[in-house]
Amino acid sequence: MFNIKSLARMAICTALIVVCSWLTVPFTVPFTMQTFAIFFTVCLLGPWQGMISILVYILLGAVGVPVFSGFRGGLDALLGPTGGYILGFLATAPITGLMMGDGKLRRLIPAMVLGLLACYVFGTAWFMVVYTRNTGAIGLWTALGWCVFPFILPDAAKMALAALVARRLKPILRK
Repeated sequence: MFNIKSLARMAICTALIVVCSWLTVPFTVPFTMQTFAIFFTVCLLGPWQGMISILVYILLGAVGVPVFSGFRGGLDALLGPTGGYILGFLATAPITGLMMGDGKLRRLIPAMVLGLLACYVFGTAWFMVVYTRNTGAIGLWTALGWCVFPFILPDAAKMALAALVARRLKPILRK
């Protein structure tokens, strides 16, 4: 069951995801600090509370609160070409959270990589479907070149930062 502390932590992590989504460099799929916030949330809260924080973020955006990159909100933003990456975060949380176990680096790194891979797969498939429907056919390599390859190194850096910060904060929050 949830207590006041866990609810407050989930709310703070949801707010962190929102703020990190607003830190944007425009691109086909915008560069944001969102990936950092997602992995930090999962590392700090675990798979289920992390997923609840992410779900609240998505639901806020779905009802029109401008929580997505570029201060966008609403179903149009969520169902647009890049919305699949946002929805893919729901797969990232349980995959990363369940695999990371005790949070030791030997388990955390592969857990984060697989969680990010799940987000990339879902988001890229979504992007290809929506882009094809709106503009015309797009090849897998083109979609990967626009939506995945430019993000691999920045996302790796954000995952490392998230793991470092969460590992430092977790003992403090247990008090």
